[in-house]
Amino acid sequence: MRILVIEDEPKIAQAVKKGLELKGYAVDMVHDSDSGLSYAMDPDYDLIVLDRMLPGKMDGVELCGELRKNNISTPVIMLTARGTIGDRVEGLNSGADDYLVKPFSFDELIARVRALLRRPPVTVGSIVKVDDLSLNPQNYEVKRGSKEVKLSKKEFSLLEYLMHHEGQVITKEMIASHIWDEEADILPNTIEVYIGYLRNKIDRPFPKKKTLIHTLRGFGYKLST
Repeated sequence: MRILVIEDEPKIAQAVKKGLELKGYAVDMVHDSDSGLSYAMDPDYDLIVLDRMLPGKMDGVELCGELRKNNISTPVIMLTARGTIGDRVEGLNSGADDYLVKPFSFDELIARVRALLRRPPVTVGSIVKVDDLSLNPQNYEVKRGSKEVKLSKKEFSLLEYLMHHEGQVITKEMIASHIWDEEADILPNTIEVYIGYLRNKIDRPFPKKKTLIHTLRGFGYKLST
């Protein structure tokens, strides 16, 4: 999953970026509303963490309103030091999906991020399921049937992205933009390598079960039954 952080305070921005990356998300970061709007217009972002008070031509409320006017529906969590009911109402009315007052607990931010990113085809609580494959974003547990599957953070992020788009054809470009940030140095075969890693853990150890990860030559990949 790819997240955009728009925050003008460098220490807060770096802390949020680092924390999200440790949780397996790809994160891009900008520090003013002009750059923020330009980046946020990209529909490939899965979520935006947006500071309310920003340098530039508009503040966070105006930026969020501009996104919604342009039919950008990316979920937005607004961060602010202003926590009155009126401020919250104004932020939510601008189109923000959630509103978090500074100083905030990073655990709470992560919980809210997960809640907004949770768009699974089938859920049991917070668990994403496709056939007998299950993924729990709370504790990073993956199971095929009753057997636990150990994944690296990047493998987990890739599998989560594929499961959230069950049955859809996902191109290499889509994977690169959602799983790696823009500063990552991705070799031409990096995505093929990681798809191979997943196959070696999700499909090949279970020859009697349905193959879930499919390659569509010239198009991309699909996770489906």
